Amino acid sequence: MARFKRILLKLSGESLMGKQGYGIDPERLGDYARQIKEIHAMGVEIGIVIGGGNIFRGLSGATKGFDRVKGDQMGMLATVINSLALSSALTAEGVENRVLTAIRMEPIGEFYTKWKAIEQMQAGRVCIFSAGTGSPYFTTDTGSSLRGVEIEADVMLKGTRVDGIYTADPEKDPTATKFTDITYKEVLERGLRVMDLSAIVMCDENNLPIYVFNMDVVGNLKKVIEGEEIGTLVHH
Repeated sequence: MARFKRILLKLSGESLMGKQGYGIDPERLGDYARQIKEIHAMGVEIGIVIGGGNIFRGLSGATKGFDRVKGDQMGMLATVINSLALSSALTAEGVENRVLTAIRMEPIGEFYTKWKAIEQMQAGRVCIFSAGTGSPYFTTDTGSSLRGVEIEADVMLKGTRVDGIYTADPEKDPTATKFTDITYKEVLERGLRVMDLSAIVMCDENNLPIYVFNMDVVGNLKKVIEGEEIGTLVHH
């Protein structure tokens, strides 16, 4: 039995690099597609947002002399590239899907609207939301929160390289301890870098729970959907 009927899955662009250290690792992409196929077969309605950090980050580009707006637009295009790659991988697995873009760029993808997205998901297609919010100065974290709220998702599943939220960065601090659940308010008060501040606030104001887990471990996505406690829940 699926714990959630409709989800917004946020995937890290950096994770798509796999062992390569750059770009898109076909092996990691295939792992993601097969995990998504598993939960799609359970009848879960799926919306997905992928970051673009494996290709270009607008904010880091701005520190190297890029105009911030143009840098963010380059980042948006990076998310479109990743979305097309995931779409292709899902199609290869026999999963019907649609790429929706926040900026008009037919025939690369369909222009996003809430109602089009919900209609596609209800018809059994996975929807991949690309190009962020379509505006600069917003990250894909914020784009995920926005799309999650708009499509009336039951939860945002944030797939990362770690198995939840810790008191500190577990990759840097071996004494860091893991939360099984935590409130939005505590995340903000502790300054935990779960997502961007604006993304956390949007989820808080619209009561969209966030579940943080390690997507890079094959099989974890299905475990989350089945209700296994392997990550951290952020809630009211």
